Amino acid sequence: MALKTFKPYTKSTRGTILVSREGLWKGKPFKNLTSPNNSSKGRNNYGRITSRNHGGGHKHKYRKIDFYRKKVNISAEVERIEYDPNRSCHIMLVKFDDGERFYYLAPKDIKIGDKVENGSNVEIKVGNCLPLKEIPVGIDIHNVEINPGGGGKIARSAGTSVSISGIDGNYSIVKMISGEVRKINSNSMATIGVLSNPDQKNIKIGKAGRSRWLGIRPHTRGVVKNPVDHPHGGGEGKSAGGRHPVSPTGQSAKGLKTRDNKRTDKFIIRRRKKKRA
Repeated sequence: MALKTFKPYTKSTRGTILVSREGLWKGKPFKNLTSPNNSSKGRNNYGRITSRNHGGGHKHKYRKIDFYRKKVNISAEVERIEYDPNRSCHIMLVKFDDGERFYYLAPKDIKIGDKVENGSNVEIKVGNCLPLKEIPVGIDIHNVEINPGGGGKIARSAGTSVSISGIDGNYSIVKMISGEVRKINSNSMATIGVLSNPDQKNIKIGKAGRSRWLGIRPHTRGVVKNPVDHPHGGGEGKSAGGRHPVSPTGQSAKGLKTRDNKRTDKFIIRRRKKKRA
C-alpha cells in the first residue's frame, strides 16, 4: 500500500499523510462474521472511567477474526482483502471448499484468489498456518500461539512478524520484534509471512478531528491541573511537577517494571531491549 498525501489547501491537509486503500474491498463486511461494537468510552461495568481520554469515535462493527485456524486439511481461497477499523493490519475473507467462510489476518504478499491451508504437513508459503516444529529456522511468521490451541497472541499488528532462531527440545526459540527471545511450545500454531499494511507507522493524523473519529479525546497535562486532581498539579506559574513523573493515581510513569508473572519467567531467554530515555 502506498502513502497518500494531500495538496495544502488547508492547514490540516498540509501535514496529513494517510495509507491509500486502493485495492481493498469497497463494500460492506461479510454480515455473518460481524457483531455490534458498542464503545465503552473508557468506562468499566460500574460506569466509572478506568481508561482516560477515550470516547466518541465513528460507529463501526466488529469483525470476528479467527485467530485459532482450527479448520484443517481443507484448502480455502482468498475472496477479498478488507480494511478493518478495529486493528492496524488488513484482514482477508477466505472461503473453504465446503463453503464456510472466515476472516483471517492478511499477510503482506497475499492476493485475491490465492489458496491457504491450515494444519500439519502443509506447504511452507505465505498465508498457510502450521505448527512451529514444521517451520524452518529464519522464516517470518505471525499470529503465533503462546500455548497450543490458545489462539494467536503474538505478532498481530500491521507490518510485524517474528522468526524462529532455534530449537530446544520440545520448544522453539522465537525472537520477537522487541528484541525479546523466548521459548514457545513447538506444537503451537503460527502463520507464514509478514502482516500487511507496513506503512501504518508513517501515518500523520493531520488534525484534531481525525483523532476524535478514532475515539481519542483531548489529553490534559498533569502539571496544569490543581493538586487535588493530579500529583503534578499546583505551584505558582509554570512548574515541572516537583517530583518524578507519575500517573494520576501515583504510579511511576517511567521505568517501573509492571510484569508480575514469575510462572512464565523460565521461558524468557533474553529480555526486550531497553528504551533510551
